[in-house]
Amino acid sequence: MPDALSPVLLDESFQADPHASYAALRGTTAALRALAPDGAPVWLVTSYHDVRASAADPRLSLNKVHAGTAGHHGDSMPPELDAHLLNTDPPTHTRLRRLVNSAFTRQRIEQFRQSIQKVTDQLLDQLAARGGHADVVADLALPLSLTVISNLLGIPENDRPDFRSWTDTLLSPAPDAAVRSREAMREMHHFLAELIERRIEGNRDAPGDDLLSALVDEHTHPDGPGLSRAELVSMAFLLLFGGYHNSAGLISTTVLALLSHPVHLAALRSGELAMDQVTEEALRWNSPAMLAVRRFATQDIRIGEAAVCKGERVWPAWASANRDPDRFVMPETFDPTRDTHGHLAFGHGPHYCPGASLARLENEIAVTSLVRRFPELSLVGPVSELRWTTSLRNRSLDELPVSVKRRQTRTPPAQSTPRA
Repeated sequence: MPDALSPVLLDESFQADPHASYAALRGTTAALRALAPDGAPVWLVTSYHDVRASAADPRLSLNKVHAGTAGHHGDSMPPELDAHLLNTDPPTHTRLRRLVNSAFTRQRIEQFRQSIQKVTDQLLDQLAARGGHADVVADLALPLSLTVISNLLGIPENDRPDFRSWTDTLLSPAPDAAVRSREAMREMHHFLAELIERRIEGNRDAPGDDLLSALVDEHTHPDGPGLSRAELVSMAFLLLFGGYHNSAGLISTTVLALLSHPVHLAALRSGELAMDQVTEEALRWNSPAMLAVRRFATQDIRIGEAAVCKGERVWPAWASANRDPDRFVMPETFDPTRDTHGHLAFGHGPHYCPGASLARLENEIAVTSLVRRFPELSLVGPVSELRWTTSLRNRSLDELPVSVKRRQTRTPPAQSTPRA
């Protein structure tokens, strides 16, 4: 049990087993004083009820202009990549969100099913031809998610390896990561700014049908709501970064959950269990997104018994809320048959993840295709030896070694079994 008078240290030991760390904190108080890895004081919110309420509280702003001197230590991106959905409030957020929502409707996302299936099959063909051992992260989850989000935004294929390198650098826990991250952000900003300038010129003659072209059209259209160049660059960065890493993390952790629970894997293969049930439980049980984006109190408020002063930073913890026993029965257990309604893996309120439908579709296709293509798929080595990222905000597997069989024939595209 933590000392109520001392702030919780959100350090490497906390991150090493975050679910256990949150379990020790939940129920102590609605919001706990904590110290972020950069030394900044924060309020950490851990219970389901309080996390959900905080995420939708208009008195908690994402805009860093509301940060007090003790509430903000530079945890946002640099200005050239900062003008996006996760740093704004209404009405600016409303305008930006409306533009993105038009591209992420369920109907439009469903149109990507065939192309996602094609890329998945190509990656699985490579695994089948090679046989032996494979890495679900490097051989399936990362290349699939990068291809999907790059296609959505119209990123040229030759530029995609650079983007993957920059993203890996931004997520690296290495001692020199801060220096290399600044350089990666400069290179990424330069790349996106040039890409958008080329798209602006190209749209005048032949508008593209990708999301980036649609956003550029809003920038150039005289009667549109308008996007500044800074907003265009920041929006492209947010969609690429979030769509790539989080989708890949969901795929790999879902495969791990199934291979660690053979009864549920068998039920999925037989059709007794629907893939959407597996996806929702994987999101609740081990979502890649551990923490919400920081909020700043715009006035003195109370979160339960905690007195949060104006300008202080508040972090709602999605991962903790999703394993709160007051909301989910036996929350530490992976059980796809449970009612997962209301989980917070994609957030809550006005900042609910706009790419949730795309992430779900990628996961459905990738995981179902993998486990059906390789009926003897199995883990290589014990789960306890798997390596995870140590980021406080995100948690995903560095690798997931599996054994696959050679000469497996391709199965027809899997159809998601509807819930009963």
